[in-house]
Amino acid sequence: MAKVIVMPKLGLTMRNGKIIKWHKTEGSEIKTGDKLFSIETDKLTNDVVADEEGILLKIIESENSIVDCLKPVAIIGVKGEDISEILRDLIKESPAEDKEEIKLAEKEKNDFDSSEKIKISPVAKKVAIENNIDFTRIKGTGPNGRIILEDIEREIEKSKLIKITPTAKVISDELGIQFNAIDKNGRINKEDVLRLSEKNAYDELVKPLEIRTPMSTMRKIISERMTQSAFTAPSVNYTISVDMTKLINVKDDLSREFKITFTDLIVKITSIVLLDFPLLNSTIDGDDIITRNYVNMGVAVALEEGLLVPVVKNSHIKSLKQISSEIKDLTYRAKTNQLSTDELNGGTFTVTNIGKFGIESFIPIINQPESAILGINAILEKPIVVNGEIKIISAMNLSLTADHRTVDGAVAALFLQKLKESLENPLAKLVR
Repeated sequence: MAKVIVMPKLGLTMRNGKIIKWHKTEGSEIKTGDKLFSIETDKLTNDVVADEEGILLKIIESENSIVDCLKPVAIIGVKGEDISEILRDLIKESPAEDKEEIKLAEKEKNDFDSSEKIKISPVAKKVAIENNIDFTRIKGTGPNGRIILEDIEREIEKSKLIKITPTAKVISDELGIQFNAIDKNGRINKEDVLRLSEKNAYDELVKPLEIRTPMSTMRKIISERMTQSAFTAPSVNYTISVDMTKLINVKDDLSREFKITFTDLIVKITSIVLLDFPLLNSTIDGDDIITRNYVNMGVAVALEEGLLVPVVKNSHIKSLKQISSEIKDLTYRAKTNQLSTDELNGGTFTVTNIGKFGIESFIPIINQPESAILGINAILEKPIVVNGEIKIISAMNLSLTADHRTVDGAVAALFLQKLKESLENPLAKLVR
């Protein structure tokens, strides 16, 4: 004998469940323990299994339907079994007005979902759409304010009394405007329809007017540290243009051996140059300035929710291949939330590359307690004059921000000048 399968009640607070997947199709053979369908509640996802054998004769509720607990979702029985009487009983028990309503309900999401703002029966909704009736403005007379077929039929009769020009009717049909929503005494013309269309478009554009989103923990930390940096360090920004022609050639040659980026090359060369400019690689501790004879290079990584700066330790003594491999590894683990605290601490200088976005110059904020940060910009073709002739080169701006408490302007300028020379003649630094 056929059995009706219902939406299970998996807890005291569960009121309904969403069918996210049917694991069987109509006509499938069902064995005890087979997965029938998966449901999603407000807390978790569960699989519903069969507790008897048979044939899946009918799927009443399709995928993505939200079904109240203990309501029918399917029928299991013997192959060829007549289930017409069971279906008739379900139709009688259903809040739908007729059989057509049941068919429509199978195709649409559950219209009785408690989360829906507008309660309307499937048949009423179908007739409203077919007759261009805006049911969102109708006050239902059914149970709990539900809009029923009679409410829609009443609106259809009202709409027949509305006077509208032929042109306005054509335009309203083309734009999908429901002219019965226009509140006007007298005949509706095309200007009335266009005005309502503009209003609808504007309403869609400005909704919602405001969105309030709590800061994530990462965003709070970034906010605190950037504010601290802005108020702690009297910073000065310096920009210099670099001819990248030779570095591009070096990158192309090395790329035949292993995948390499401009960030890798700049980190390597900058780490070596920094050893000659200890104040750029320093930290203030109270009334003391701490300088180092090593470089721990921070490399900024942009994430969807904020910015992380993992650190390549002792980058001044590592090979280019080691630096490239480590930056790739740190970047991947930054984006997959796998970095340790140690890998985010101990930096002495930071580079941040936003060149891929086409930015030509910017003012990066110092990553405290460091004394400087280097911004890498886009590489662009630019004209320069060489020996009285115009020449096109691949140029890139470097943007340096330095803490004026430790780094005077002349020191910052000399550092950038030296870095420019090293990047324009990279082999001398890369072979070290």
